[in-house]
Amino acid sequence: MPRCDKEIRFARQTALDAGEILRRGRQRQQTFKLKGRVDLVTKYDLRSEKLIIDRITKVFPDHAILAEERGENHKESSYRWMIDPLDGTTNFAHGYPAFCVSIGLEVDGDIALGVVYDPVHEELFHAARGRGAFVNRRRIHVSEQKALSRSLLATGFPYDIAESSIDNLDNFARMHKVAQGIRRGGSAALDLCYLGCGRFDGFWELKLHPWDVAAGSVIVTEAGGRLTDFHGRMSSIFDQEIIASNGHIHKQMQNILLKI
Repeated sequence: MPRCDKEIRFARQTALDAGEILRRGRQRQQTFKLKGRVDLVTKYDLRSEKLIIDRITKVFPDHAILAEERGENHKESSYRWMIDPLDGTTNFAHGYPAFCVSIGLEVDGDIALGVVYDPVHEELFHAARGRGAFVNRRRIHVSEQKALSRSLLATGFPYDIAESSIDNLDNFARMHKVAQGIRRGGSAALDLCYLGCGRFDGFWELKLHPWDVAAGSVIVTEAGGRLTDFHGRMSSIFDQEIIASNGHIHKQMQNILLKI
């Protein structure tokens, strides 16, 4: 795995600049378009994504890109950027201060680095494979909590919750009976970062997209956490289910989600 020093510096600065677009826009009256019954996009998603893609195209013209709004450019490259220009769009549109910019880089099929920027709280999370995880350049680590009954968890619900029977509600009900608490923040990228710095002890969700988890996945693992599917297999960012934890409560979470 290459060190990607240039790419890390680039992703950090680009996330900061894209986050400034969101920060300036959050106090303004929001208009948005619906992509589905509840899935929406604002002009700030599009402005943030344009800035990120324009910069990648200029600095790394040979790299492939997979972005939430524009999709994939299908370039043949060992490098592929995974972009969520505004994770937590519903929060943003309602003025709820839980959203971020998420930028991950895949190299030869593995996520090599991730950067997540929360412009409201001015927290910049980043990690590179084999080099640790950080928030505002301070090293972070997952929690040491070993009991699920004393753990604070995070989760979310898919956008097709009204149409699909695979809606995570049954998992939520079972998990809530055994965990100390569960939070539903509305940004998977931030949930993973909060797990990485010990604010959460575990996280699970269904039907996420690769741009939702690319950056956060490397932040979790570099912070000492574990990330798999529900069956404990090494998770891919293209999986339809994910468990992330501090490692200590991972099996306990699996047993609940698998109804063991």
